Amino acid sequence: MTNNIAEALKSAYNAITEFQIKQQLSQQSRLIAVSKTKPASSVAAAYQAGQRAFGENYVQELVSKATELSSLERIEWHFIGPIQSNKTRDIALYADWVHSIDRLKIAERLSAQRPSDKTPLQVLLQVNISGEESKSGISPSDLFELAAAVAKLPKLELKGLMAIPEPGKGAEAFEQMQKLSLQLQQQHPDAKELSMGMSDDWQEALRFGSTMIRLGTAIFGARETNSHD
Repeated sequence: MTNNIAEALKSAYNAITEFQIKQQLSQQSRLIAVSKTKPASSVAAAYQAGQRAFGENYVQELVSKATELSSLERIEWHFIGPIQSNKTRDIALYADWVHSIDRLKIAERLSAQRPSDKTPLQVLLQVNISGEESKSGISPSDLFELAAAVAKLPKLELKGLMAIPEPGKGAEAFEQMQKLSLQLQQQHPDAKELSMGMSDDWQEALRFGSTMIRLGTAIFGARETNSHD
């Protein structure tokens, strides 16, 4: 397992670098290894291969893995799933980054519940760029009002945007997200991160300025089907 994960990570790193060179892309892009439904041992294997940033969709898994792997230096936990109000305390305690804020109430709870001895949570606002009823995220028209409110919260640092476009509409959605990101940076210069692109569309996302690519199956293999939240 360890060798397979190490080889998958190496292939992903190389593919991303080669694509950036070929497309003459200047932005720095990070790989977030999405480890949902995978055991802590798989995360540890990826860590040993040099990966540091890991994405979790389920609060229960975030808590379990962050606790079990707490001795690993500089490991970074990114919470990327929908956030329920009754789950914010654990996210505030165990996550380093949150990609999926789409309501001020959630942001306020995360700020209030972030321990005083921890650095501020790095947060992204999730945009429902394709307008899908089944997806989380704030509408583009409401984005900047939310951004202004979140930026004022004491234990959060607004770092940018996240999106999961409707399948088949990646290019159009990514282009819209890039425009929103540039508009956001005019008001919040430090909000430069753009989390978008997964296993089947990361190249398109990179073309439109993605700085965080979220890869799961490509690194860890097929996901388990059991639910955790």
